[in-house]
Amino acid sequence: MQKLEELSNFVGKHMAVIVLAVAALSLFIPSATSWVKTTWILPLLMVIMFGMGLTVLPSDFAIVFKRPKEVIIGCLAQFTVMPLLAFALGKIFALETGLLVGVILVGTCPGGTSSNVMTYLGKGDVALSVGMTCVSTLLAPFLTPLITYLLLRSTVDIDMLSMFLSIVKVVLIPIGSGMIINHFFSKTTQKIVKILPLVSVFAIVSIVASIVSANSVKILTTGAIVFVVVILHNCLGYAVGYSIGSALKMETPKKKAVAIEVGMQNSGLAAGLAGSAFPNLAMATVPGAIFSVWHNISGAVVANIFANMENKKAVQQTATLATETE
Repeated sequence: MQKLEELSNFVGKHMAVIVLAVAALSLFIPSATSWVKTTWILPLLMVIMFGMGLTVLPSDFAIVFKRPKEVIIGCLAQFTVMPLLAFALGKIFALETGLLVGVILVGTCPGGTSSNVMTYLGKGDVALSVGMTCVSTLLAPFLTPLITYLLLRSTVDIDMLSMFLSIVKVVLIPIGSGMIINHFFSKTTQKIVKILPLVSVFAIVSIVASIVSANSVKILTTGAIVFVVVILHNCLGYAVGYSIGSALKMETPKKKAVAIEVGMQNSGLAAGLAGSAFPNLAMATVPGAIFSVWHNISGAVVANIFANMENKKAVQQTATLATETE
């Protein structure tokens, strides 16, 4: 068990590099990972969500009642900024229908679970980040289909009920099951939680491998445009999220949490929904796959920048105190 925990810690720390390496392998040598089937995506997402449920405690929702304004602001930003950015970028770059649907699905999905880790590494308000992730995830079955319909109703046919049921099956049921098991078997789950990073990274890597290998030719033929759109979408999400926090005069740790929560999406869910809700648009899964790789890299970079902000502030305060005592 000790070795598994050590391996889990190692994998968790180097997740971005591992995901990037597997994505590159799947893109340029698709036969190496083509054995990972796209039909596995939804079950793998359910495993990730179940793992999230094992780590979620009732106390994580307490912030909703203690600081409702901040959680509401974060969730409003989540479900307005990213969908509108996705729609605008899709139109500006004149994306073909499949890619447009994929980008908008990324934008309408809730925040990614890795945002909590990045917020912690960036010395942000972790409690707020966890609260926003939990609430946005619970709202996703209702808001993701609705916003997707509003933005794409004139472009493609959308079965809102089917999307709702898919999200309930893939997100709410696994998370709820995990929370129930954690409540009644907490001693056992505390041991399992230590190796969850290993399980989650394996699931994420498998999802990326299946999508990228299945669409490698299409990804390469689309050129750089889809990469540019995904990167802009993610980075603008960070920037707008932080700006909203600044405009509302939030404290720095809270601004960091909002920025990371808005910028990092549950892109695996977006890819899964693209495959199940839009089976005739193969390219719709591509933006989610690329986002899954990219936001783990950018999230680590942003967390490092945010952490250095605190280090510089500490150095300045120390220098000021030293000057005052002279």
